[in-house]
Amino acid sequence: MKTTALAIQHLLAMYAGAILVPLIVGGALGLNSEQLTHLVAIDILMCGVATILQVVRNRFFGIGLPVVLGCTFTAVGPMIAIGGQYGVSAIYGSILLSGLFVILISRFFGKLVRFFPPVVTGTVVTIIGITLIPVAINNMGGGQGAEDFGSPANLALSFGTLLFIILLYRFTKGFMRSIAILAGIIGGTLVAALFGRVDFSAVRESGFFHMVEPFYFGTPTFHWSAILTMILVAMVSLVESTGVYFALSEMTEKKLNEQDLASGYRAEGIAILFGGVFNAFPYTAFSQNVGLMHMTGVKSRRVIFIMGGMLIVLGFIPKIAAFTTIIPTAVLGGAMIAMFGMVISQGIKMLSRVISESHDNSMIVACSVGMGLGVTVVPELFAKLPESIQILTSNGIVAGSVTAIVLNIVFHMLPTRKTKEVHLLHEKSA
Repeated sequence: MKTTALAIQHLLAMYAGAILVPLIVGGALGLNSEQLTHLVAIDILMCGVATILQVVRNRFFGIGLPVVLGCTFTAVGPMIAIGGQYGVSAIYGSILLSGLFVILISRFFGKLVRFFPPVVTGTVVTIIGITLIPVAINNMGGGQGAEDFGSPANLALSFGTLLFIILLYRFTKGFMRSIAILAGIIGGTLVAALFGRVDFSAVRESGFFHMVEPFYFGTPTFHWSAILTMILVAMVSLVESTGVYFALSEMTEKKLNEQDLASGYRAEGIAILFGGVFNAFPYTAFSQNVGLMHMTGVKSRRVIFIMGGMLIVLGFIPKIAAFTTIIPTAVLGGAMIAMFGMVISQGIKMLSRVISESHDNSMIVACSVGMGLGVTVVPELFAKLPESIQILTSNGIVAGSVTAIVLNIVFHMLPTRKTKEVHLLHEKSA
């Protein structure tokens, strides 16, 4: 009974993150309530599958730690951009190939991590957070193109939800604080329902059971810029997961070797590949569940395995998923400001340490964030360049990420004149 209760706690802690990615992406792409219900249900199910792939341990996949895998917010902005430019099918084509890429490089990623130090990953996370804010602001007003956009009712709901989340975060501790965003969304939806601003038709029309259907949104299509974007997202997610692996390794007193890391990366690659087939999303290790383990002191794989099983069961019940689709857009917008703002603050936190270390890092961050934000605001800047070059310049996140990777190599990995002089002095003294 205690194990089940702990599993439910973990489920609640990660649930907001699990459902909000499909809700945001599906809403931005204009999916109807039936499609949105399916998207949320399959996403919940696949989060369970992905988590179990990590928790179990064998020769080929699974790190064997109590890792919870959920949808990465890093992928939200890129997926909306890909879907807007090429359609939903291109999202899943790029997810499929990025998953395959992760599986192929899983043995070597430990060596590739040096290309993704905090100055690069922090810059990428910051750019992604910044590019997501317009989505949140549009939703606060009621959704782009809504007839009542910016109405007092929508503003009251969105700011009321945001205020409720802030108050919960400020005046509660532990588990309650970890589910502040989920509680805020539920509270905002209940208030909206009292004023007749919630449409329950999606819940009434949805069934109690559905079967998993591969390629529900059609045959995947493949575009180089979309594939490259999702590969970059996958690489950043792996770096994030690596931090979670080592945090859990310390907590459980289990030392990790290269084979363990490769198995963990491979499990994430398989999960992403399944996501592409069954129309779910890319995954990363959720740090909020690590915080919950730290708080409860329970670091059992069994608890996380049971939670994964619960998610799979919930994924087969579209009626439950349909409840998430009735959340008013304005309520979602209020919660998004907190969530996407946290993405930016996480990026800034990663960068604050490295910027103070060297002026070189300041220049890397300045140019990369400037390029990423600039291309997002003025995407037509590179429209007249050859298509082969536009693969790297058509998307602000890709442009900023590539800039950060290249500048990191230039400033930190290429031998400088100063370094050569030091080597010559050493040789002379020898």
